[in-house]
Amino acid sequence: MLGILLGLILIMVLAYMGWSIIWVAPIAAGVVALTGGLDLLDAYTNTYMEGFVGFAKTWFPVFMLGAIFGKLMEDTGMAKSVAMGLTKIIGTQRAILGVIVSAAVLTYGGVSLFVVVFAVYPLALALFREANIPRRLIPPTVALGAFTFTMTAIPGTPQIQNLIPTEYYGTNAMAAPVMGLSAAVVMAVGGYLYLRWREKKLTAAGEVYTEPKDKKVTTEDDNGKVPHVALSFLPLVLVVFTLNVLNWDIVVALLTGIVSIMLFNISKFKGFTKAINGGASGSVIAIINTSAAVGFGSVVRAVPGFERLTELVMGIPGNPLFSQAAAINVLAGATGSASGGMGITLEALGEQYYQIAMNTGIPPEAFHRVASIASGGLDVLPHNGAVLTLLAITGMTHKDSYKDIFVVGALIPVLSVVVAILVSMIGLL
Repeated sequence: MLGILLGLILIMVLAYMGWSIIWVAPIAAGVVALTGGLDLLDAYTNTYMEGFVGFAKTWFPVFMLGAIFGKLMEDTGMAKSVAMGLTKIIGTQRAILGVIVSAAVLTYGGVSLFVVVFAVYPLALALFREANIPRRLIPPTVALGAFTFTMTAIPGTPQIQNLIPTEYYGTNAMAAPVMGLSAAVVMAVGGYLYLRWREKKLTAAGEVYTEPKDKKVTTEDDNGKVPHVALSFLPLVLVVFTLNVLNWDIVVALLTGIVSIMLFNISKFKGFTKAINGGASGSVIAIINTSAAVGFGSVVRAVPGFERLTELVMGIPGNPLFSQAAAINVLAGATGSASGGMGITLEALGEQYYQIAMNTGIPPEAFHRVASIASGGLDVLPHNGAVLTLLAITGMTHKDSYKDIFVVGALIPVLSVVVAILVSMIGLL
């Protein structure tokens, strides 16, 4: 138990310091192995790598195709077109709502979080400038739309955080829709009301919009225009429709979206290779990061202290959904990764939770939805990669915006997990 604790602390501290989990996870796993009485070399070459390779084998196609889909949406201008179209409907007077909805639609359509940040930021600048809203609220506004309810809670989202639990619980992306929608309402409405309150408070204090130092951001592509908004929506709709209505495999659904983007933008075919290469290359780092975290979970599961850890986690009083939510939140926070924290927890405890579901009558769909929502809670700590990217792109610092990011991206989502579990306890899924 002490070794497992030391390993978790090591991952959390080093990740917070900005060190890559790709090599931090094996070191932390080595600490767990040595203190747990395992042979160090065997623990790395077999136990750790089996978990690592097993996750990569299952999920690499999804990571790669999702990244390519998002990169093509970005490079063809379709992502910007969707964001601009939604803003025209919502209106510049509701700037915060416009940015949230734009980011949410792109995320729910399958566009990766990092691409959403790049696509929505130019639009957010224009809207916040028009409404004279302090620029420090752009990061939390984008985070609310991209990092929360559409990533984990709304049924059918093709984001990886909603797909990983299917492997452990035999469920699908639409698992427990009522629970998911309940949590989504808490996150979306609660986050929006908080941001509006912050806007009024900052305005009353005399804060206004200020131009960023880098003014090279535009809302158009190299040719001065973007594809028609109706055409730009179609790839997003196709991915969600084929995944959830036709029940196609996520790989086929993403391929359908990719092909549709290329067909609708055939005149830009010269840029396809660059976009596909960029998406494919970016996906490698993402899958390796999460696989490294899962490999750590495999070593944790192999040491004798894991039985005691299981007893402690499973012994959390009340509904077992609470213990799963607590475990995933803690590990997502430690790794700074929603998929990484979920991967460690489900790799180590997924089988036990599935057996609990079978023995207690709690539907596996409830465990799926709680796992997904919980992964998007404490993952948004200061060392989270998406947070760091968001602050870098918007030109803000942790001091400027992190408090608000934490409220809408961590605090309110954690509360939403409780709501989802309470919904399940009254018999609604």
